[in-house]
Amino acid sequence: MRARALASGLRDTPSTRELILDVAERGFAERGYTGVSMREIAAGAGLKNQASLYHHFRDKRALYEAVLEGGLTPIFTLVAESGRLWRDGRADVMLETFLDRTVEHLTLHPHLPRLIQRAGLDDGRYLRSVLGRYLRPIYLEGLSVLAAAGPWANDELPHLAIGLYHLIFGYFADTTLLEMVVGEDPRSPAAVTRQRRFLKAAVAQLLGVTTVRGARARRI
Repeated sequence: MRARALASGLRDTPSTRELILDVAERGFAERGYTGVSMREIAAGAGLKNQASLYHHFRDKRALYEAVLEGGLTPIFTLVAESGRLWRDGRADVMLETFLDRTVEHLTLHPHLPRLIQRAGLDDGRYLRSVLGRYLRPIYLEGLSVLAAAGPWANDELPHLAIGLYHLIFGYFADTTLLEMVVGEDPRSPAAVTRQRRFLKAAVAQLLGVTTVRGARARRI
């Protein structure tokens, strides 16, 4: 059962489009944009031929951008929602909701962080431009939230934003390395649960919130 089918909770059998997106996400993450062909993606999705893939995506760029959109647009929505909750004085709910849903999203899109990491290292103008188009709005929205949320000076906010990105996304980007070092699968349900608990405690401290759970959060 594929990630997007799991995310919907509405059916056991994913659509052809969902299968293509999942196969493409993994392929682009493992081998980069130029390292995986449309023919390989079509075969991985169980299509009879490459032409069938073009019924869903007009070309490779359209497929790549659909993968990024499916992975990053929900993150932007979560960041924006967290800002509204914080401004409403619901910091505890904000931290719980944002981190729970972000970790869940990354669990369902386990290759997304590596795809971002690989694209950021690519020298191609296209990959840099398309990645920036999706990531920069998230970054700017995140800065806006952090400016209202935490005890950090304005010139420190970019560093805080980058640190939070690595704290949350880095775990999923480096699962292969972590498995070698720690000696257990960091993607297992138990490991992800521990990581989620750690993130809530760590982010709460970074944002000056002494507790995550409870009727209202208390600031340091």
